[in-house]
Amino acid sequence: MRLNERQCRITGVSDPRFLIASHIKPWRDCTDQEKLDGCNGLLLSPHVDRLFDRGLISFANDGTLLKSAMLPPEVWSAWGLDNIINVGAFTNAQATYLALHREAIFKG
Repeated sequence: MRLNERQCRITGVSDPRFLIASHIKPWRDCTDQEKLDGCNGLLLSPHVDRLFDRGLISFANDGTLLKSAMLPPEVWSAWGLDNIINVGAFTNAQATYLALHREAIFKG
């Protein structure tokens, strides 16, 4: 998979040893082409990846962070992420995958 991301958009961590290449559209639901499409991937810190995979966070196309009401605010605060509102716009190709994530996985 060719990566389009260089760091976790939420934490800013850029060292790949501490990041997970996460599929936006889950691997199990992907075609072979989608599995290898770099636009279907985000580099995320492990705790952020877990929230994303479980549908507790997602992103609007403009980068607005979407948090599920099921995500306890004290967890977000404990990680020091209260000030994260927008992580920067996504490409059109990423936005297509994010729309699927918001519709099928995000618990908004």
